[in-house]
Amino acid sequence: MLKEKNAISMRAQYTWHVGSIFPVSNIRVGNLWYILAIHPKFFEHFELYDFPFMFTNPTPTQFDLRFEVAGFPVRISPMFWLIVVLFGFNGDPLQLVTWVFALFISILLHELGHALAFRRFGVESEIVLYGFGGLAIPRTSWGRGLSSTQNILVALAGPFAGFLLAAVILLAVKLAGGVVLWQTIVNFIPVPIAGFQGELSFLNELISTFLWVNVFWGMINLLPIYPLDGGQVTRHAFLMSNAYNGVQMSLWVSVIVGAMVAIWAFAGLGSIYMGAMFAMLALQSFMQIRR
Repeated sequence: MLKEKNAISMRAQYTWHVGSIFPVSNIRVGNLWYILAIHPKFFEHFELYDFPFMFTNPTPTQFDLRFEVAGFPVRISPMFWLIVVLFGFNGDPLQLVTWVFALFISILLHELGHALAFRRFGVESEIVLYGFGGLAIPRTSWGRGLSSTQNILVALAGPFAGFLLAAVILLAVKLAGGVVLWQTIVNFIPVPIAGFQGELSFLNELISTFLWVNVFWGMINLLPIYPLDGGQVTRHAFLMSNAYNGVQMSLWVSVIVGAMVAIWAFAGLGSIYMGAMFAMLALQSFMQIRR
């Protein structure tokens, strides 16, 4: 009976949390512009295509925060914190603190996943977090010589690092006596729900944000759309079978899937921000084809 009551409570809390982020609140949905841009973009560093509007390496400044993680230099632009706060603030200081902390750790871990994959293939890299996202940047020209299979593994390492973090959180909640459930978003995307009963709103909010960012947006990031990690996987998968037209074929997939997601976001979800985001990505892919 207690577990059933906890489950009902958690579902109610999660429904409120989802409603506050997607697709009801335009303030929270505005975070889409940020989250979808956090993943490493290999265009500038590997081969043919570049999206300079959103994904260029920012110029270093004296105000950048610098440190190392696992031997990887990390540089954080002041604009990173500003954009995270602006897109995350909805009047609730508790949600803002959990949002900033969870997003920072999640993005850093995501980029660290790519950096570790680079290292596995003999390429050292550095991590940059900035206003519109993050980059794992090869520090040597060896990064240009990776095979398609290696590039696919590097691309997948980021989102799967997030999935691993989510799994650890779910296991910890379960072992600590908390409630773990699964909810489907927009009727088909599975997202876990986890938390504890009682006056633990900060902890439950933190857990919810970590799971939302690392699971839901991790899966969105695997869509075959440039410059998401799924777009990189599609690109190199096509190149393995068609070295001459592989890039163009992957760009057409990006255009079609991006347009479909944009239409679904506008018409099915009523989300202007999400629709505009994917429409822009589809348009950028189409412009690359026309070059």
